[in-house]
Amino acid sequence: MISDENFIKNPNVPGPTKEEIRCLVMCKSQVKPKDVVVDIGSGTGGLTVEFAKRAKIVYSIDKNPAAIIITKSNLEIHEVSNKVHIIQGTAPEVLFDIPKFDILMIGGSSGELSSIIKEGYKKLRDGGRIVVTSILIETRVEAVKTLLSLGLNPDVVDVSISKGRIMERGTLMIANNPVTIITAFKLK
Repeated sequence: MISDENFIKNPNVPGPTKEEIRCLVMCKSQVKPKDVVVDIGSGTGGLTVEFAKRAKIVYSIDKNPAAIIITKSNLEIHEVSNKVHIIQGTAPEVLFDIPKFDILMIGGSSGELSSIIKEGYKKLRDGGRIVVTSILIETRVEAVKTLLSLGLNPDVVDVSISKGRIMERGTLMIANNPVTIITAFKLK
């Protein structure tokens, strides 16, 4: 896993997803070297970079032009640009033009989560995985409801990470935002 400090950041672009969460997402997605991954709402590209190090190819999608620029920079410094197609646009429309894939990663949906999951499910290969990360309660609920409506059995994990900061008197634990990771597998 790449440490958080090794990513270029931009205060106007979310991310990168924290290292511990990226680690769990890689594990829960069960990413394999032959997989094609679609990363929606890529932000600074933290998950895009990690998937590119493990998968065959990644389609990285974000509607924010600043996110596209910073994702390109992070791909370059981590030497995985050749494995990633960066697409600026909104997910429901962009998904129509992407070939079938193995993993649908949704980190940002701009309020269109249900339609993104449903459109993505149509392009998801049998045995494929859907992964949703969420910091909002409403997003968690919408993801689970949508996955259930497709006949999937979602796995829901809520993660709270605290990092220690060494001080003169001891170690202060500083909490990051809790993140929920929701995964579901498309049956074969």
